[in-house]
Amino acid sequence: MEALLVSTGVVALAEIGDKTQLLAFLLAARFKKPLPIILGILVATLLNHGLAGALGAWITATVSPSTLRWVLGLSFIGMAVWTLIPDKIEEEEAQVAQRFGVFGATLVTFFLAEMGDKTQIATVAMAAHYGTPLLVIAGTTLGMLIADVPAVFVGDKLAAKIPMRLVHAVAAAVFAVLGVATLLGAGARLGF
Repeated sequence: MEALLVSTGVVALAEIGDKTQLLAFLLAARFKKPLPIILGILVATLLNHGLAGALGAWITATVSPSTLRWVLGLSFIGMAVWTLIPDKIEEEEAQVAQRFGVFGATLVTFFLAEMGDKTQIATVAMAAHYGTPLLVIAGTTLGMLIADVPAVFVGDKLAAKIPMRLVHAVAAAVFAVLGVATLLGAGARLGF
């Protein structure tokens, strides 16, 4: 249960102000059809984070426990730093595939925007850390929806009222605590 809750919370915080949340704002403003946008976000996130969770499970099975502890600890600390760097959305990402319809455009742009993004890398790390990739994938997907669904409905009105620096600082702190705890052996009960 810890894997689900931590994954949900970390990703929900990390997504606030992230490029995929900005993409949700942009798609909502452009298409004004919330349901296909939300379904596109859900499917893209499940696919993307499913791949990340599978990679995390493979890493857990392949890498020695002591090496894994150091890699994960340093990865979480790196995620903390990365979270403090504001994202920008590329206009090309928002213009991908008008011909695919609202769902298709959302699916394609979200999937591509998440490739190599901090939440995808966090999903790999948390799946490897907790050893329960399905719970992590469920949590990171839920966290993504918690951050992005309101963006679809309220757009820029909400973005102007959220203290992005504070939210990013909290998310960075959570990643840093996970990193330090992992380096200090908090995952020892899991075998690393």
